[in-house]
Amino acid sequence: MGTKIIENKNGTKMIAHRGLSGLETENTCAAFVAAGNRSYYGIECDLHETADGKIVVIHDYETGRVADVNLPIEETKFDILRAVVLNDRFSQKKRFDLRIPTLEEYIKICEHYDKKAIIELKGKLTKNSVYKICDYLKAEGHLDRVVFISFDMNLLLYMREKLPEQPAQFLTSGELTDELIQKLKELKLDIDIYYVRLNKERIDACHAAGIKVNCWTLDRPEIAEEFISYGIDFITTNILE
Repeated sequence: MGTKIIENKNGTKMIAHRGLSGLETENTCAAFVAAGNRSYYGIECDLHETADGKIVVIHDYETGRVADVNLPIEETKFDILRAVVLNDRFSQKKRFDLRIPTLEEYIKICEHYDKKAIIELKGKLTKNSVYKICDYLKAEGHLDRVVFISFDMNLLLYMREKLPEQPAQFLTSGELTDELIQKLKELKLDIDIYYVRLNKERIDACHAAGIKVNCWTLDRPEIAEEFISYGIDFITTNILE
């Protein structure tokens, strides 16, 4: 198994989506280590809070897509979630080394491999949850490697109440309008947008406003190379490197 290598990245930084999820089960320590052992700039993950207040790494609001049991993350205690064995990405059979990681485990892997932690704040997090995440990352000295992303603008604004200068990207699948670019400029947010919404004109418009551009989730080398030629700042991908 291997990644698809982009030889000339022209300064564009590659981010492993949910870890190297093209090769390992997403949002697991195996996927994070696989990304850590390669040339990625950053490793992306998704955060939720359990019923007993533990911050864990998983994309969906339930476990059913990646495991044989379906448990709601926010309504289940950590020990129960930790006992769930996740499925291998390819065989869809249980692999007993695959469990739901904690924020602490994820960030330690990023630190060990000297990768940026691209942290998505998921929609059910509360203001207090965001504060807890920020306080932990600050207390442990991890902020220099963290970029926050979220589809929920309010969560990014909660984060900014704690960390006014922290890099952050607004996630969207919508159109990249001039009005959105102006709003992001005012809020000092960058953008992480569904790649089909991008072209050279829109990338240039963001750069003219001082906004960095990330795109998700781009696995097609020919489009990645096109965006790289336009000067895109980041590409989030399952398999390109």
